[in-house]
Amino acid sequence: MTPAARVQSAIDILDTVLLGMATEKALTRWARSNRFAGSKDRAAIRDHVFSAIRCRNSFAFLGGGNSGRSLMIGAMIADGENLNEVFSGTGYGPSALTEEELATLQTLEGLKTANCVDLPDWLWEKLQEDLGELAVETAEYLRHRAPVFLRTNLRKCDVRTAIALLKDDEIEVQAHSLSETALQVTKNPRRVALSKAYKDGFVELQDVASQAVCDFLNLPESGSILDFCAGGGGKALAMGARTDAKIFVHDSNFHRMVDLPERAEKASTTLGVLEETPVDERFDLVVCDVPCSGSGSWRRSPDGKWNLTECLLSDLSVTQAEILDQAASLVHSGGELAYATCSVFVCENRDQVNAFIERYPDWSVVSDRLFLPQDGGDGFYVARLTRA
Repeated sequence: MTPAARVQSAIDILDTVLLGMATEKALTRWARSNRFAGSKDRAAIRDHVFSAIRCRNSFAFLGGGNSGRSLMIGAMIADGENLNEVFSGTGYGPSALTEEELATLQTLEGLKTANCVDLPDWLWEKLQEDLGELAVETAEYLRHRAPVFLRTNLRKCDVRTAIALLKDDEIEVQAHSLSETALQVTKNPRRVALSKAYKDGFVELQDVASQAVCDFLNLPESGSILDFCAGGGGKALAMGARTDAKIFVHDSNFHRMVDLPERAEKASTTLGVLEETPVDERFDLVVCDVPCSGSGSWRRSPDGKWNLTECLLSDLSVTQAEILDQAASLVHSGGELAYATCSVFVCENRDQVNAFIERYPDWSVVSDRLFLPQDGGDGFYVARLTRA
């Protein structure tokens, strides 16, 4: 496919997304209908589409409209591309720009003057209220693609060995200061899943802030740990690489954990999978990475910021409180409860913890921390709680 044909394909996919289809689903449907497209074509189109969703407001401003075509016109302006070469009407590329379109185009200088933020208005107001002077920088980070990070599996190797193994497959990485196990991929990130280091369990894909959350936890050397909202199990595997405590995983959607036993075996880690919510058991550490807005990970899942509503955020807050209440009953006397979100909003983070303390005065906060995208990875919040 030519570069222009890739842009036209991105336009078609974006039009589907703007009608309400999830981005991943729209990309998958397009790929199934266009099996002739090579891996490089699919990767380039995917990059176009996700960039347009991340920067939807600013690209719409530059391109003069809210259609897939306008967003891609805006993207080309933002990247300094020659519009007449891409929008030429030749081959399978997009048709030439009309006089009406040319009249609505804006410049990057105009974009700066307009102070266009790639967030819905209500979320931008909320971000400013919650983060203050850090809001502008955080919003800017959320406009860009997230780095790819790997976690060194300390059960099988050290960081130096992991770097050497990845280099054998021409994958270049560098250590990241946010976590001692983290490696940021700087070359050939799309080769990771095919590499020996990944296939043999020496490294796992995991965001650096997610790794830092695991570093922050007070892991018991023995005893038992419950990852109560395990999801894909990344944190459970990270904890399993650091402690000899028995680790159990549970999730309200059991299907999310289907491949976890296989991943654990590959990582030389033993996990106990709990289908039912534990009732009588007690654990030395219960970790709750609760359902949330995902505002800290909108670089990876930009659909989230356009689909989130105030009503949905309120519903999530209720769910978070219910999970905390349930998880607190599962902690041994003298144990800890860890509360985490991939959100940067106060209402999901410290406000939720404070409300829990008000409901249960015998609990207190040991420590907490907010990670922002400018720290290197996703936005994350984590709090360690203990019963007095």
